[in-house]
Amino acid sequence: MKFTVRDFRPADFLTLWQLDQSCFPPGIAYSQHELTIYIRRKTSFTLVTESGGPNGQLASSEPDSRIIGFLVAERAKTAGHIITIDVRADARGRSVGSALLNAAEQRLRSSGCEKIRLETAVDNLAALSFYKKHGYSVARAIPGYYSNGVDGLLLEKDLLSPTASE
Repeated sequence: MKFTVRDFRPADFLTLWQLDQSCFPPGIAYSQHELTIYIRRKTSFTLVTESGGPNGQLASSEPDSRIIGFLVAERAKTAGHIITIDVRADARGRSVGSALLNAAEQRLRSSGCEKIRLETAVDNLAALSFYKKHGYSVARAIPGYYSNGVDGLLLEKDLLSPTASE
């Protein structure tokens, strides 16, 4: 599957919010207001993946079916934070999430971040497997992290280690 990673455009917002709603259950998926706040933060950036044309495009009834994933991240002085990473169900397992994560890590590393952090639900086994494959480790549990009462896990990765850029 061919796809490209690009920066967010304001016209993408509704499609990204709908994608987030399809990727996460209530209590974990963001409201439009929450997602707007995260995307508009001065220290954040949003990356979008688009399928690469007629031969690479997945069949879908979604409004902008070329958008197959996105990631919102923010940077602080020495640490970055992945706020969300969402990939359409029919595009999973095709390196879309890996491309988004690698692009975000590179951007954060280039801006001086030494570490990257993110949270995921303790019961999201697919996400845990994905992040571990990409060199993240569990730093600690966060009881009742999500509004639906599910506990979270804080995961971290050292962006300066020799294996972090692989």
